[in-house]
Order: sequence, then C-alpha cells, then structure tokens
Amino acid sequence: MSDQRDSGEALDPEDAKIVTLARSARARTGAAEGAAVRDTDGRTYSATSVALPSLSLSALQAAVAAAVSSGAPGLEAAAVVTASDSIDRASLAAVHDLAPAAHVLRADPTGAVRHIHRTQAPTTQVPAPQTSTETSA
Repeated sequence: MSDQRDSGEALDPEDAKIVTLARSARARTGAAEGAAVRDTDGRTYSATSVALPSLSLSALQAAVAAAVSSGAPGLEAAAVVTASDSIDRASLAAVHDLAPAAHVLRADPTGAVRHIHRTQAPTTQVPAPQTSTETSA
C-alpha cells in the first residue's frame, strides 16, 4: 500500500461527492471523523465515528459496515474527513477486506484532500498448462 500526497490535480466528481458526504456527516454530528464509501453499484454510505461504552468504530469502519449491511457487493472508493494526519490501519483494513484495490481519500476538515491511500491490485499468476508425458504401450 502506498500513501500518496494529492498532487493538486482535479478530484474526480464521484470522489468529490464522497468527500462532501463525509464532511457533512462529520459537521452534522460534531464527530471527530466523518467517512463515506461508494460501492460498485454507485451507491454511497456515510457515517461518523462511534464511541459507546460497548462499541467503538472509526467513521470509516462504520461506513463500511453500513455498506456491507445494505448488501454492497464491493467498494470503489472511500473518503475520511479528519483533523488527524493519518487513517488508522484497522480502518484501512476494513475497506480493503471488501475491496483490495479501492482507494481511500484522507481530507482535512475543510474538505481538502491531503492523502490518497492506494493499493496495487493483486496480481494473479495463471499456472502454466501441464503437459502429459505418458505414452501408450
């Protein structure tokens, strides 16, 4: 996985949408983090961090849980709005459990994307065909 700084290039409109949804969720509840994910059907799910005596989830974990519980077949992308300088590994793992190649945007509270976490899609090697060395008698 690489952690790349945004180069200032224009953000894809669909990615900008999930950053806006994450930012809105965070502002609406006053939570430390807001997150949103987009599934492979284009549906979006947003959530904030959860801190209860019996349950703690990061905003990203909560958004992934919302997507999974709604039947999302996979994820294309995720966004987290936070004042933190990083996204914790458990949150990134929640995304990549469902979608190993999905990118995760980290934006500051103003909505400016600060980092894009990307993973390389796993490469699958196809085994070489086996040839038979048997001969008939």
